[in-house]
Amino acid sequence: MIKNKIRRKELCNKIMSPREASMFVKDGMTVATSGFTPSGYPKAVPLEIAKRADEGEEIGITLITGASVGDELDGALTRSGVLKRRFPYQTNKYSRNGINDGEIAYQDMHLSHVPQFISYGFFGKIDVAIVEAIAITENGGIVPSTSVGISPQAIRYADKVIVEINTSQSMDLEGVHDIYMTENPPNRKVIPITSPGDRIGTTYIECDPNKIVAIVETDITDKVRPLGPIDGNSKLISQYIMEFFQWEVKNGRLPKNLLPLQSGVGSVANAVLGGLVDSNFNDLTCYTEVIQDSMFDLIDAGKVKVASGTSFTPSEEGLKRLNDNMGHYAKHCVLRPMEISNHPEVARRLGVIAMNTAIEVDIFGHVNSTNIMGSRLMNGIGGSGDFTRNGYLSIFTTVSSAKDGDISSIVPMVSHVDHTEHDIEVIVTERGLADLRGLSPKERARAIIDKCAHPDYKPMLLEYFQAAEKGRYKHQPHMIKEALSWHDRFLETGSMKLK
Repeated sequence: MIKNKIRRKELCNKIMSPREASMFVKDGMTVATSGFTPSGYPKAVPLEIAKRADEGEEIGITLITGASVGDELDGALTRSGVLKRRFPYQTNKYSRNGINDGEIAYQDMHLSHVPQFISYGFFGKIDVAIVEAIAITENGGIVPSTSVGISPQAIRYADKVIVEINTSQSMDLEGVHDIYMTENPPNRKVIPITSPGDRIGTTYIECDPNKIVAIVETDITDKVRPLGPIDGNSKLISQYIMEFFQWEVKNGRLPKNLLPLQSGVGSVANAVLGGLVDSNFNDLTCYTEVIQDSMFDLIDAGKVKVASGTSFTPSEEGLKRLNDNMGHYAKHCVLRPMEISNHPEVARRLGVIAMNTAIEVDIFGHVNSTNIMGSRLMNGIGGSGDFTRNGYLSIFTTVSSAKDGDISSIVPMVSHVDHTEHDIEVIVTERGLADLRGLSPKERARAIIDKCAHPDYKPMLLEYFQAAEKGRYKHQPHMIKEALSWHDRFLETGSMKLK
């Protein structure tokens, strides 16, 4: 019963229906919610906001989340026309289409910047926070569910707070969270984390009980995304990375148990971590954003001592596994605010090994991870930049070609730049691994073409590079028109290959 989860008893007077709670959200408001890729997001209240619009009410809002959320939030609010402006990351097909069609104003942001934007006031006033929780403590503290994200900032800075108590979430989550917030400059202090398992805060988010205007009961489960099978290409990419780690250990640049691992979202990232299960590496630690299925495999194999993130992001099968064994996994995991999980200070101090996924990479090492053909947004940059710029090692993975070979993922010039050559140290495809450390631009180009390009495109890339080298300037030779023609050719003919 929901009242048993509300330990500050006078707050039971705030229990109401999702429809009643939704009425606190008005046209023109800025709403900040819990949720991160896509776990622990509010569900019942957003669905009612969408219904109001479908019934003819004029309502449009700005939505700020931790990262991607489920269809009950991004999808429903887009289809009903409620979503007008969105920050900072999404994966829903409806919101993506709305952004690409120009119906939703969107700013793609480094995730570590979002909590600061809220606390600095850069987004303006936060009218309402809607957060999912498993309980409210005796002092009014809110115990999050499967993610933390921006919930601490949303709760602190919003005028009103709506809490969804989700009874489908395991109560074994209580105690897994470590809530710590930084001060604003000039009063900011050192974040006292020196190892991934350090706990420096509380197990709940502090909240003024007077700000809580509604408490809603729901049992709607997280609509997590399926993870693709670990295919042959993913296994090869993982194998190259394992061999690279062994080489780094042999040469004294990594300890035997490596350094804290960070891995991005998705099937390839999950597969890369999965390669550690059968490796010789033990006593591993992770300091990352998302804790995916492969992390559970590593914990069960006794490989990982502690995994720190801001959300559990399992597949549908992984979600059942997590819920059935939450007490077990909670002993090895810490969920922190996004401000802390993605903080450059901590990533640099711990020496995080950053492993993220690219859409395309150019021969000089620039990475596009967000926009297909330079204009069509996929998801967003997420936290990849937070770790890439500040990690001990920055690794990007991609398959060497896409669309049945009609697109080369290695190109003369990326159509959009998210991560510059200055931040990228290793590129890996199923064809091989290019270690770019200490290389000049031309040396990087030769290494990426040789090690990472698909055989169908390697001669074309070499021909382009050799022709560019004949130009006047030799440091990073380019032929701009010819470089961009690769993308034009695909748009015109459906293939980057020369006919």
